[in-house]
Amino acid sequence: MDRLPRDPAELADAYRVPAGRHLRVNFVASLDGAITVDGRSGGLGSDGDRRVFRMLRALSDAVLVGAGTAAAEGYRPVLPDSAVGRLRAQLGRPSAAPVVIVSRRASLAPDDQLVTAAVTPTLLVTCAAADADRRAALTSAGVEVLVCGDDEVDLPTALDALAGRGLEQVLCEGGPALFAAALAARVVDELDLTIAPLLVGGGPGLLPSTFSAPPRAELVQALIEDDVLFTRYSLR
Repeated sequence: MDRLPRDPAELADAYRVPAGRHLRVNFVASLDGAITVDGRSGGLGSDGDRRVFRMLRALSDAVLVGAGTAAAEGYRPVLPDSAVGRLRAQLGRPSAAPVVIVSRRASLAPDDQLVTAAVTPTLLVTCAAADADRRAALTSAGVEVLVCGDDEVDLPTALDALAGRGLEQVLCEGGPALFAAALAARVVDELDLTIAPLLVGGGPGLLPSTFSAPPRAELVQALIEDDVLFTRYSLR
């Protein structure tokens, strides 16, 4: 099995995908399937996982994440002076990238750092059932609000809207409910799953519920570093 590259150019080559629309989902999980330790994914991370995390963000046009995960993990904008921003510039890409929050209830505060500190405006994907005043307040604060669907968020429509803004290669960082919704909508092209050599013994897993017809994945890449496995699965 090949080792995870340390050189940024080689790592970029290992994870780059052809031009065009592509939705990749990135998760880190323990051997027994847990995706958090004490409520956060950081307890499962390694140096290699952090390098892959930064590279996937550097290669993407936008970062898609559920509102609950963004709040729990303390999400910040992708800024030019961040490690990801510098890596993006090194790869010849725009140094800032938008974060796209998915929330049926438009659950993003206008004074959140994702709003106030963003260089590239944060986007909110919600539905028509979300409170109109909350949507208006976010728009006034500089958020680009995309209404996709009536009572629930319509992910195919949302991805069409992002692609129409030039955001074709999208990185989804969860959480499990958003991943499940994306699988159900058949819009996931790739799952990048880091498997940490830990046994957590409980905690939320990759998916919150079962599928009547489990999606089939094809392994397209497996790399290793410090007993951590870095896998890429095609879901198309």
